[in-house]
Amino acid sequence: MSRAWQALRALRLRLVGPAKELVGTDQFGNKYYRVPKHESRGGQIIPERRFVEAVNREAYQYQMGDFPVEWEAWIRKKREDPPTIEEILRNENYREEMKQKVKDVSEKDKLLQAKEYEEGLVAEPSHTQVKGHASAPYYGKKEPSQDPTSTANTFQPGAWMPPGSDSSQNK
Repeated sequence: MSRAWQALRALRLRLVGPAKELVGTDQFGNKYYRVPKHESRGGQIIPERRFVEAVNREAYQYQMGDFPVEWEAWIRKKREDPPTIEEILRNENYREEMKQKVKDVSEKDKLLQAKEYEEGLVAEPSHTQVKGHASAPYYGKKEPSQDPTSTANTFQPGAWMPPGSDSSQNK
């Protein structure tokens, strides 16, 4: 490189900063970039930046699982080196194997529980329903009903008086 070109490049780095570098892409087509650590024109040290350009996505449309876990770890600087496609595929296969094993163990456990309940080795869990909270005054007891206790047959308009009041107080 000529000295003039090096001087122009150095001047550009001081004024604008370094260009983004493509680090890799994932199986969905998302592109991952980094901007290396550099010094600004004011002398301030700017740390390395890592970011992703998602395929056909707006920033507000990102959802969990849109990016491979390995790439997210790289972007968040939890790992130093970017992942390889082989590593991502290997980890994805491992996760699928684990899901299948968990499913198999869960089904086997349900069958074993059902067998134990049938043979009477284990008592079935009781389904108790407790209303309220332990600090409530009626905890464990039958709560007073909020429903009216009278029927339409015994109702007399104007006959009801609040408790503790008698007709002499109204006069």
